[in-house]
Amino acid sequence: MDELIALVTQRTGISAEKAQMAVQTVLGFMKDKLPAPIAAQLDGLISGGGGVEGAMGELDTLAKTFGGIFGKQA
Repeated sequence: MDELIALVTQRTGISAEKAQMAVQTVLGFMKDKLPAPIAAQLDGLISGGGGVEGAMGELDTLAKTFGGIFGKQA
């Protein structure tokens, strides 16, 4: 999540503390609105466990989950 906070800070020019509040607010909103299995995967994606390859794997899993939700077969 530190990488995401740094990116928000860099692109917006706001302080790291405000960027952290913004990121946490958006993530909380997304977790509340997304189905539980996807919300749980969001935590893994944001935590950065596994670097870019781990994030890409998480994104692939999310895409497959969304496809399943909307009736698309993998």
